[in-house]
Amino acid sequence: MLAEGIIGWILIGLVAGILGKIIMPGRDPGGFIVTILIGIAGALLGGYLAPLVGWIPRATWERYAAATAGAVILLAVYRLMMTRRVR
Repeated sequence: MLAEGIIGWILIGLVAGILGKIIMPGRDPGGFIVTILIGIAGALLGGYLAPLVGWIPRATWERYAAATAGAVILLAVYRLMMTRRVR
């Protein structure tokens, strides 16, 4: 059961990474593949944090929303860290 949940969030993360890139266009220091990996990590983060704040995503669109929010947050943090590193 746990493996199915994690695999599901990873697959949703692939889509969330692409949606995160659409929401936050521009050049990323790592490119498209890194953006998708950040989307996967964001989906796992969103899937973990959503129940902690009292929101349990049951519908598919709610899972995509949590995953996309996690992806956008991680992408913003990643861009912030990488731009400070380059300076």
